[in-house]
Formats: sequence, C-alpha cells, structure tokens
Amino acid sequence: MLESYKSVRSAGSKEIVIKKSRFIGYIMPVKSEEEAVSFIEDIKKKHWNATHNCSAYMIGERDEIQKQSDDGEPSGTAGKPILEVIKNQGLKNVAIVVTRYFGGIMLGAGGLIRAYTDGAVAAIEAGEVIEWVLHREVFVELDYTWHGKVENELRTEGVRTGETTFADKVTLLCLPYDGEAEAFKDRMIDVTQGQAVLTEGEKLYLIKGE
Repeated sequence: MLESYKSVRSAGSKEIVIKKSRFIGYIMPVKSEEEAVSFIEDIKKKHWNATHNCSAYMIGERDEIQKQSDDGEPSGTAGKPILEVIKNQGLKNVAIVVTRYFGGIMLGAGGLIRAYTDGAVAAIEAGEVIEWVLHREVFVELDYTWHGKVENELRTEGVRTGETTFADKVTLLCLPYDGEAEAFKDRMIDVTQGQAVLTEGEKLYLIKGE
C-alpha cells in the first residue's frame, strides 16, 4: 500500500468561458472503472445537448487504469489534455468530464488543448485536492493510573486517536502513521514502563491534517 496519495474530497464542477464557448469541468472521486464510467454517462445524460462531453480517468494504486475520450473533438485535443492534468497534479482515483457548448468561434488545436486543460484544472479546484495518508490502528490497553500520562504523550507527539473505551481498563485507539507504528509501540511500552498491552488493528487511509 502507498504511504500517501492525493485525490479530491468530493464531486465538484466549475464553468469557464473561452471565446464564447462554455466549458464546464466536472470531477468525481472514484474507486473503480465502473464508478468512473457511470459518472461520465451521468454527465452525458445531463448535458445530452452539449457539443462535446470529453473525459479522462485514472484509477489504481499504480495508476493501472487510464482512459480518455475526445468525444468528437480532434484527436488528442481534449481527453489527453484532461488526463495530463490529472497526472501532473499527482491525483489518483478521479474521473473528470469537461463539457463544451460551442460558442461559434473556432479555437484551433492549440486553443482546444488549452481550453480542456483549463476546464480540467477548474474541475479539480472545485473538487478540492486532499492527501490520504496510510495509518495503522494500535489499541493501547492500560490501567487508569497511566491514562493521563499516555494522553499527554499522544498530544505532545501529535498522534491521531479514535475512540477511547472505559471498562476494567482503559483502551485507546491510536492511529500513528503506518511507517511509524513500530516506533510508536516502543514509545508506549517505555511511557507505561511495560504495563501497556498493545494490539495492532487494520491499516487505513485518513485525510492529512484532519
């Protein structure tokens, strides 16, 4: 699994006008090619009367799935520029559609490439770029006497936490970065003088800074 990757927070759209043509950029975070295709088809249905609905998507930990469509624009002037924007911004698991309503002025190949590039950038801005970082669940079980000291250590080190369970003992769900999980467990043993019981859980991605 990747230590981190960038995507977008949510679906979004933004319109720009270039030489009287309307370009509406749409973006959606997707987890599969089926989701990407469904999203593109939904936009095509919404804008059935548009001149073009050009698209691209990139999916997979290693960008295994990459597709693009010029949807009737001259070859290489629409889908490819959209895909290049996704690559250049380092995004994963996203689909973009740039819808065009022709305004009567021909843009030429270079103008089209710039327009679809700008439309893709506008879509990404609307979706809001975020970074997903891989964390590891570590459950820390300890006596109540250690609770305050451990909480203070977690705050000092800036370790993310989840739910705390209070029963015969206290169990804290801690979420260190996956690459730092072993060092984190060593710290917990040191802080509690070997009294904590540590159990590893799942690996999961969380949004950086939240």
